[in-house]
Amino acid sequence: MRLVTFTNNDKSVGGNGVRVGALLDGGERILDFHAAVDGVMHHAPVAPQDWIDLDGVWWPQALAVYESVTRGDEQLARAEERGLIVPRANVRMLAPMPRPGKLICIGLNYRDHAAESNMPIPEKPIVFSKFATAVTGPNQPVVLPARSEKVDYEAELAFVIGRRAKNVAKEKALDYVLGYTCLNDVTARDFQFADGQWQRGKSCDTFAPMGECIVTTDEIPDPHRLAIKLRLNGQTMQDSNTDQLIFGIPELVAFLSETITLEPGDVVATGTPPGVGFARKPPVFLKDGDVMEVEVEGLGVLTNPVAAVCVRVE
Repeated sequence: MRLVTFTNNDKSVGGNGVRVGALLDGGERILDFHAAVDGVMHHAPVAPQDWIDLDGVWWPQALAVYESVTRGDEQLARAEERGLIVPRANVRMLAPMPRPGKLICIGLNYRDHAAESNMPIPEKPIVFSKFATAVTGPNQPVVLPARSEKVDYEAELAFVIGRRAKNVAKEKALDYVLGYTCLNDVTARDFQFADGQWQRGKSCDTFAPMGECIVTTDEIPDPHRLAIKLRLNGQTMQDSNTDQLIFGIPELVAFLSETITLEPGDVVATGTPPGVGFARKPPVFLKDGDVMEVEVEGLGVLTNPVAAVCVRVE
């Protein structure tokens, strides 16, 4: 299943509040979970996290509706008659997890990126975070801070936690993962290096584009064998594979959950491959009018323009 979070621009068919659903027909239409359960189980939950809790009451409802609707053309037609399906053209896509409780990032986690940076392979994961207010959705502008002149891109595979995880064994770790999404760990390098720590440079508003969807684990047999790329204005800048990850997803879940309780909706970005702007000669930094595309095999493409000033997108 490919899960999305969106607002419906047509108020006559459900309003424009934040809603959760699943892509159909290659992404051309969306099954609206809220419309499917309203009136059946009272009111649908407001928080997207409630829908994706694998141990909660709403995930089984979403799964049952999706499996019913996708069983055949007749069921799909009935769902359309009931107003459960929304044309993509009628919605605005948000980040699939617009306000994660935690957005955890892993630094220097690709062997080829460590080699590019002339740094030794880490003995344990390097952990940092981005504030949730940095999250933005597909096709939304990444806004360059007025005081930064060295903003960089970082294509990443991220995974989304689907159930509460504490002291999880590596062998059981994937049972706690809902799915995977594309993420761009945009970074103000001048802030990062001047501050001596990474929080401000990583957490500027709009510096965590994510999406467009969460692809559930059943659709990705091995997340450690996926091509990952970043294109800047159509030119490929990063081109690697998740088989270069130093610490894979099971290791990360086990390591993090030793000291941090992971909760449904938490997002973990697994690190970036080589080709980042500051490591190039000469360096390449983002400028107004640029367009970034993060592509992870099987997950689709996350596209975001770059803007020098705040742009309001309806």
